Amino acid sequence: MKIGPYTLPNNLFLAPMAGVTDRPFRQLCRRLGAGMVVSEMITANKSLWASKKSLLRANHDGEPEPRSIQIAGTDPKMMAEAAQYNIDQGAHIIDINMGCPAKKVCNVMAGSALLQNEKLVGEILESVVNAVDVPITLKIRTGWDVDNRNGVAIARIAEQSGIQALAVHGRTRADAYRGEAEYDTIAEIKSAITIPVIANGDISNPDKAKQVLDYTQADALMIGRAAQGNPWIFRQVNHFLTHGEYLAAPLITEVRQTLIEHLYTLYDFYGDYTGVRMARKHIAWYSKGLRNGNSFRQQMNTLKLPQQQVEFTEQFFEKLKQQDTIAA
Repeated sequence: MKIGPYTLPNNLFLAPMAGVTDRPFRQLCRRLGAGMVVSEMITANKSLWASKKSLLRANHDGEPEPRSIQIAGTDPKMMAEAAQYNIDQGAHIIDINMGCPAKKVCNVMAGSALLQNEKLVGEILESVVNAVDVPITLKIRTGWDVDNRNGVAIARIAEQSGIQALAVHGRTRADAYRGEAEYDTIAEIKSAITIPVIANGDISNPDKAKQVLDYTQADALMIGRAAQGNPWIFRQVNHFLTHGEYLAAPLITEVRQTLIEHLYTLYDFYGDYTGVRMARKHIAWYSKGLRNGNSFRQQMNTLKLPQQQVEFTEQFFEKLKQQDTIAA
């Protein structure tokens, strides 16, 4: 899998997710097998570039090449300026967001709302591609709603505009995250264009990954929500696609060690106050499905200091380990 001059180690992408794919999580997923990661969405509104949130989202310190930063906006000139700004900050690839279904994004006609205006889509893509010398990629949905599933038309515009890879989530904007992703449109897009296509949506295990690849003939897969609390999914899917064998789920000791390390990277990245609050959702995802996980999460949400979170997490996993030893 190549994007411009960059050859990726495999064809598994971590989907950009606001509030999730910060630098600590990107680095973790890369270490556990993601071939490519993309930053959280950064606005094209330059008045917000100096905000703490935008500065953190654009922080790629210590990350290996290629570093991809996603931008969002509706004005072609502002998007071009945003692309150049982020390249100056260290981006090697610029990803354009036309897939986010969030109301606060779509209400200003950004994200997947842009799919309603094919002319503007072309103007934005051409403006960004012509403004910079790095590869530009695009993330879209299959269309605005079931009656306006224009993903193929958008894909052709993307290819003609010079986009070098296209990620497609198998839902429309109107679907949000409801129902099941459909892959017929992704397969149609793949057969209609020659640039790499990355299939996204409901890829939650190795079997589903192979099924989607075989059905769509896509060049790569993008995994989002299934990686929350389960960054090992990249290792497991990559092993299955490469060797046709299933890897065992991580041992409880590895889950504990990975979570503790993740917590410390969050505190270091955000500072104690915000780090504790950002950690809560990750802790909830990691502990989902574990014995006594619900009461653990409820108590965790009352803790306000990093060391309290770490100690309580250590105690929880030590009890799990002891109970498993006794049961064995």
